[in-house]
Amino acid sequence: MRKIIVVTFITLDGIMQAPGGPEEDQSGGFIYGGWSVPFSDEASGRLMQQQMAPADLLLGRNTFKIFEDYWPKHTQYWPGINDVTKYVLSNTVDKSDWNNTVFLTNVEDIEKLKNSDGPDLKVWGSGELVKLLLKHDLADELWLKIYPVLLGKGKKLYDDGIAPAAFELTESNVTSSGVIFASYKRAGEVKTGSFNI
Repeated sequence: MRKIIVVTFITLDGIMQAPGGPEEDQSGGFIYGGWSVPFSDEASGRLMQQQMAPADLLLGRNTFKIFEDYWPKHTQYWPGINDVTKYVLSNTVDKSDWNNTVFLTNVEDIEKLKNSDGPDLKVWGSGELVKLLLKHDLADELWLKIYPVLLGKGKKLYDDGIAPAAFELTESNVTSSGVIFASYKRAGEVKTGSFNI
């Protein structure tokens, strides 16, 4: 069985939209594209390279279109990305010239993929896909990069309807610019208690 690992950039108020550049995703009138860039430093670059280690990718349609346009021309920054399999969840796109691309159409396809043999699956960006994975309790790990900024508007990582789940912190680093790299793995059901004596 493969692990599904959600890898995402997120603000303190839960926004994940367009961290990498102004034109990345302007939907909804979003004007803060590229909000993660001012926090880049040597430590975050090193940690990002570790997170970009080869693994198959599971992507939503919009993120795939961004990746398909950019990454084949910039493999010096992400070696191996052309070689790994890119699984794309979409009901509107079903072909690509980018090698090793496979299209999926529903949650059942993702469950079948998760239960197959092969390398782990990393989900980059893909906000709607991440919400779907969390709703169906399919995310095994969350690798969050938490940035010290509030945006007040934009696509959020979490919303109502996700399956309750407990996670355990497995690794954390804080960069000099205040970015928290925090990795969590699934740790069973949510437990509750009381401080009343």
